[in-house]
Amino acid sequence: MEKSGKHEASAQFAKLQRAEDAKKAASEYETAAAALRAKTERLKALRLARDAAAPPVAVAPKRKAKKKGASGTLSDWLDGQDKEGRNG
Repeated sequence: MEKSGKHEASAQFAKLQRAEDAKKAASEYETAAAALRAKTERLKALRLARDAAAPPVAVAPKRKAKKKGASGTLSDWLDGQDKEGRNG
């Protein structure tokens, strides 16, 4: 009888220990998450302040790419290469 009582007590202790470990892990997770949120908010505020203080940067308009003879033939292309002095 004594062995089953010890076994039961040991199982009960292990169960309580796992519950404490889970609470501790959850607490650590929440602390890390709160720290990450605070850091993110601080960095966002710094970025917004920096962007508000900096003069706007002029962006050059995008130019459309020229179409390269899509309707041309291979022989036309090769002739153009010869005229440019490229040896194929």
